Amino acid sequence: MAQQHLDPTDPTATEVTGDALAGYLRAQATEFLRALRLHRENGGAANGAVESVDAARALRRSARRISGSLHTFRPLLDTDWSEEMRPELAWLSGTLGLEHAYESRLERLLQALHRLSGSTTLPAQVTTVGVGDPTAPTRAAPVARVGAAAPSNAGGPARPTPTVERGNLTVGAAKAGALLERQLTLARTRAHSTALQALGSSRFHAVADKVAVLASEVPLTPAAATTGLRPLAAAAEERLTDAIAALPLLTAGHPYNAEALVHGLSPDPSPHPQDGPWHQVRLLLRLHRYALEVLCGGSTPVDVRLLAAGQALNRHRDASEAAAAAAQAARTPRIAPATAYALGVLHADQRHEVEAARFAFQQAWQKQTVNAP
Repeated sequence: MAQQHLDPTDPTATEVTGDALAGYLRAQATEFLRALRLHRENGGAANGAVESVDAARALRRSARRISGSLHTFRPLLDTDWSEEMRPELAWLSGTLGLEHAYESRLERLLQALHRLSGSTTLPAQVTTVGVGDPTAPTRAAPVARVGAAAPSNAGGPARPTPTVERGNLTVGAAKAGALLERQLTLARTRAHSTALQALGSSRFHAVADKVAVLASEVPLTPAAATTGLRPLAAAAEERLTDAIAALPLLTAGHPYNAEALVHGLSPDPSPHPQDGPWHQVRLLLRLHRYALEVLCGGSTPVDVRLLAAGQALNRHRDASEAAAAAAQAARTPRIAPATAYALGVLHADQRHEVEAARFAFQQAWQKQTVNAP
């Protein structure tokens, strides 16, 4: 059966008003409180690591949806309340997501090192600690099978086995992996502590209290009950399409972008200049999806093209941040030349993953545009 593209500007569609927005926000607030209760029940238990991680993820998910809806439909909400609530939800979501981000980044880099070096020695094991249980059992990160083909190139053709100087790379890969593990494990541990402190802070309790009120009472404007949501959702989609139109999609259509490697190991530690607009598109795509959820009463029709575009942008974010971590490790003073060489190869590999993700997004979005009614 063909997928149906949901058009927020469709004049023949059923009118959706502020009442639907209120129902969506109440449902997300209820999910937030349910996740908070689950976290409190399992956060201190010795065997509650998995449940605590799931609860933290659910807290982040509902916080993002509430915050995104407040942004898209802010003309229909009390201005002072909305402007006060949004940054607090963004702070919470960002704080809870750091630990998982560092863990995933380390796992990604160790797997890439193992794949690139062709070593028979498995990468170091990664430990996982749930947000609420610093003594939780550890689990080993999955590793690529020795001699296996490289992972799918974000929708592009499979890459051949890299032809690099295996001797130097294998020698430096172990030390590079140990350096990355020290740096990212330290960062993850600090993020874990920060998350624990945040969840016990008065700031978090103030946010939770406001969400609890939101679960029963949504501060809509007097005109919201009769105001349609589709123009505001269409505006969110227009911001997304404008941002995509400004992307260098022509460059993304080529398999190699040499300019993307120029900045990588320079002394300047600032983010890669090409990545910012793509990260912004990822955020706007998320806001567009949340707006569609509001229009559909909490769930959207499965659109594989939109889903593929979002997955490509997620891979783009992960690869760009992993490349930045490799570059930062390569700037560590007094490291051995073989270690620096391995980190340089790793950085280039992740920047190529960035380009592959951009190409995959371009392909997915072109299909989205062509197939839209």
